[in-house]
Amino acid sequence: QVQLVESGGGLVQAGNSLRVSCAASARTLGGYAMAWFRQAPGKVREFVGAISWSGFGTYYADSVKGRFTISGDNAKNTIYLQMNNLKPEDTAVYYCAADSKSGSYGYIRLRSYEYDFWGRGTQVTVSS
Repeated sequence: QVQLVESGGGLVQAGNSLRVSCAASARTLGGYAMAWFRQAPGKVREFVGAISWSGFGTYYADSVKGRFTISGDNAKNTIYLQMNNLKPEDTAVYYCAADSKSGSYGYIRLRSYEYDFWGRGTQVTVSS
């Protein structure tokens, strides 16, 4: 069982930056991919980006590519989502998720149902 705890959400103005973190309570995350999803009111949960602990790198949704960066600290079992040039349409609850089978598949998976552990989410609000 892996517990994920997000932190760092808040209210920012458009054009500014924000970093959110996700700490995982696991002895090892080898073979896992960890991802960020987001869900705005009335919308489906969407993939934002992910990082692989199996050496597959990172992958981003087109909507955030070039503005958002995911990094990881292996020693702390923590990933970060650095969000730059934020837009009002980035407003959502941001969820951290872990896919324990990513290493077996050999790539980063993108669908929410493929992730077996989830955090409770952190609210990010971007004002115009």
